[in-house]
Amino acid sequence: MPFDPDALPALATAHSHAFQRALRGDTQRPGPAGTDDFWSWRTAMYRLADSLTPELIHAISLVAYRELFAAGVRTVGEFHYVHHQSGGAPYAERTQLADAVIAAAKDAGLRIALLRVIYHRAGAGRPPEGAQRRFSDLTLDRALADIDDLRTKYRDDPAVRVGVAPHSVRAVPPDWLAEIAGYARSHALPIHMHVAEQPAEIRACLEETGRRPVELLADHGVLGARFVAVHATHLAPHEPALLGEAGAFVCLCPTTERDLGDGLPDVGALQAAGVRLCVGIDSHVITHPLEDLRAIDLDERLRTGRRLGVRAAEGRTPAEELWRLGSIESAAASGFDDCGGTLAIDRDAPELALVAEEHLLDAAVYSGGTRVTKSITRFSVI
Repeated sequence: MPFDPDALPALATAHSHAFQRALRGDTQRPGPAGTDDFWSWRTAMYRLADSLTPELIHAISLVAYRELFAAGVRTVGEFHYVHHQSGGAPYAERTQLADAVIAAAKDAGLRIALLRVIYHRAGAGRPPEGAQRRFSDLTLDRALADIDDLRTKYRDDPAVRVGVAPHSVRAVPPDWLAEIAGYARSHALPIHMHVAEQPAEIRACLEETGRRPVELLADHGVLGARFVAVHATHLAPHEPALLGEAGAFVCLCPTTERDLGDGLPDVGALQAAGVRLCVGIDSHVITHPLEDLRAIDLDERLRTGRRLGVRAAEGRTPAEELWRLGSIESAAASGFDDCGGTLAIDRDAPELALVAEEHLLDAAVYSGGTRVTKSITRFSVI
């Protein structure tokens, strides 16, 4: 059944680092050495992370979330990893920074899945360094206790979900993975993780374990229907099948992935393997959910040299498929059963002049700006 342009499911973003909104414009020039890559960008991000206070993280997150709301997003999955004071000492109220981020989302009118990150090390055999101490848990028991506290605090709040987020195979020891997965399963929580974003991450995982990241996660029982692999940019040919057989999601973050030079994921292989796709804004380098949606298709066209790179189910147009990924699937990946509202296409938007009624959604998705949709309801089950 075609989507109704006057009652579209509201958009969601399943992967956000809201505090990184404060980096906008600050990382677009070459560094002192004249070259830049993901790792030099990370150094700048760490400097920002180390400066955050509860008041500052709330203020930055509120700016980020208000911008998302204005662009039609009603649900955010916040991959939250700044937990402690500078230097690593916990706050007296251990969840103070998570509480500040949740408050900012609610102040902006968003529902939030607080995906509490578990982080322990800089890499195999290396303790956390610099700003990483703010992210890190001395023990897995302590990290899970903090998640328990968040679950208890927000269990009666319909606008808040809590999930588990082992940061990456770099930051989480392999012998923690099975217990994290068991905890998430026992409480029916979403479990999100950065996976295969950078070739260096894969090389380090092979050196430590003899397994690639997706293989390692499969070995430890992490993959499943609530598992969300964020990025999955550099998969081996057999790895999409491991994710698809588990019913897992991959969260694509095209505007951040292109900003960081991460590379192009093989969307065709993911879809062919039955992997569920969802979408994330990630670093907030640009707040344009329609750009993230169309980039999934357009980047696949660049990768393959063919038009219409995203496969749609029979009876669904490519634009409808992309909208489904950015609304229904992204909300589901964040732990919500509905989309939290509906949107209407604004027929007076300049981008839609001369567009036939039957092509409104196609034009909105492939040509629309951030204000091509307008809110018509706050809550509506889709």
